[in-house]
Amino acid sequence: MPELTIHIGGRSFEVACHEGEEEFLQSAAKMLDDEAQALASQIGRLPETRMLLMAGLMLADKTAAGQDSIAEMQQKLEAAEKEIADLKSGDAVAPQTVEVEVIPSHVTDSLANLAARAEALADKISTV
Repeated sequence: MPELTIHIGGRSFEVACHEGEEEFLQSAAKMLDDEAQALASQIGRLPETRMLLMAGLMLADKTAAGQDSIAEMQQKLEAAEKEIADLKSGDAVAPQTVEVEVIPSHVTDSLANLAARAEALADKISTV
C-alpha cells in the first residue's frame, strides 16, 4: 500500500492509500489545502484539528451547492427531454390560431397606384 506525504495548510501528513489511488488522493489533498490556505489568509493560523474541520466544512458546503446545481440541471434536462419526446410523438399542444386582420382594399389600391406611378417614372427616366 503506497504512502504519500500530503500538505494541507502548511502542515505535512503521511497517508496510505490503495494502489492506483495516489493521484486521486493528491487531488483531494490539494482541494483541502486550497480551503485551508483561504482560511489561513482570512483568520490566521489555526490549530490543526480546527483548520482541518473548517476546511472540510467549506468543501462540504461547496459540494452541497454543486449537488443542488446538478439536481436543478437534471430537472431542466428531464423537462427538455419530455418536451422533445412530446414534439416527436405529436402529443404537443397545437399552436394557437392567430387571426390577422385583412388589409383594407383602399390601402391595397393606394399601394397599387403608387407602384404604377413609380414604374411610370422609372420608364421616363430610362428613356431620357
